[in-house]
Amino acid sequence: MFQLSNGDNSWLRSRSNRRDLLEIGTLGLGGLGLSSLLATRTVASQASKDTSVVFLFLTGGPSQFETFDPKIHVPQDYRSVHGELATALPGVTIGGTFSRLSRWTHHMALIRSFTHNISDHTKAVQQVIRGGNRMEAGMGAILSRIRGMANQETGIPNHIYLGANEVDRQFLKEKRRLLEADGPGTLGKAYHPFEPGGNGPINQNLTLSVSPDRLSDRRHLQQSLDRLARSLDTRGVMSGIDRFEQQALELILGKSKEAFDLSKEDPRLVERYDTGRFQTGLSKYRQSTLGKQLLLARRLCESGCGFVTIHNPGWDMHGGPTQHAMASGMDELGTPVDHAVSAFLEDVADRGLKDNILLIISGEFGRTPKLNKHGGRDHWPQLTPLMLAGGGLQMGTVIGSSTPKGESPRSTPISLDNVLATVIHVLFDVAQLRLQPNLPREILSHLENTDPIHELI
Repeated sequence: MFQLSNGDNSWLRSRSNRRDLLEIGTLGLGGLGLSSLLATRTVASQASKDTSVVFLFLTGGPSQFETFDPKIHVPQDYRSVHGELATALPGVTIGGTFSRLSRWTHHMALIRSFTHNISDHTKAVQQVIRGGNRMEAGMGAILSRIRGMANQETGIPNHIYLGANEVDRQFLKEKRRLLEADGPGTLGKAYHPFEPGGNGPINQNLTLSVSPDRLSDRRHLQQSLDRLARSLDTRGVMSGIDRFEQQALELILGKSKEAFDLSKEDPRLVERYDTGRFQTGLSKYRQSTLGKQLLLARRLCESGCGFVTIHNPGWDMHGGPTQHAMASGMDELGTPVDHAVSAFLEDVADRGLKDNILLIISGEFGRTPKLNKHGGRDHWPQLTPLMLAGGGLQMGTVIGSSTPKGESPRSTPISLDNVLATVIHVLFDVAQLRLQPNLPREILSHLENTDPIHELI
């Protein structure tokens, strides 16, 4: 375990063996030393593209009507409770909560026919984040298995899970549900996502207002890391370890750790992303950190991370005394999504990264076509919201349509398999990937038998 004492690096003065040094690189990655993970990377680098995926997962089941298929001309109990908004695409509307996103639809592909048949929360979360694969592995775990567990140049993990410190019990339950679903399945524990958590730097960075004590702690952390780096360098330790061990140390001491430090960003950009003024919760509330999570995801992708999962909870809007109703829930959760995602799309476009980063927004299922007596929803996997942006795909399009009252796909049904195949297409040269030795049989079978979403290619 990586530990920092109060400036005492006496352990370096002893003749520490290489195994002692490598404990710095553990970082909770499946209980394995990071150098071991780096050393076991696959040989699929020739098939890898310079691309990343950010999957914003709205746990609980976001409504297809209130997001990207408002159905404003159907009876009131069916259509979007917040009406519709015209968008940058002629004749295309989205839910009335998304005023900022309506200006960015030319950078988006709206899928109105994404469908599956699983209405149980846990099982549906698993299937969507895994793209229905039989290995029971999150898409990020598959990426890590093929591309390697860490970026070869920066040492940053290739599969990262970003959640917040939840104070509401229901939100915490949803966070754990998605984290488990995003795991490695039969691929092995080494491919579990790296989850920065607890009181670490990432969680401190997810708060705009930092107390003097916490700011001092962060400075102490940085100073301690700097002292450790200087000690290693002056004592010649780095010259005596192999390249995987050195990469493990560089994840802590080198440039890759800067990806987690939002103080490196222009404060004006941080403010543009910030969703801290929005409160989120059911029985207990916290500030929304979604903007900071998306900004951090962009930084991680720029630093070489291949797949970032972002958890955004609370979309189980059944109404009644213990849940949000649809109208109040969209006010609370839809508004920060509108703010943060539009900032992300603008930022990625400004940096010339829209072909390098694919953003996916979805959840485990949609809502029943008709609202229930509490003004809320019930489970409905036959239509599940899905939006993609970037990744070098064809944008500014609507794919598929739903039946008049939003019960099921009317045209171009999109399956879980199609989504996974599209992600693989974005991340890899599929023709090269098929030639790679030691590719898991299940992945090869998926490449041979499932097509990506044709309209996006």
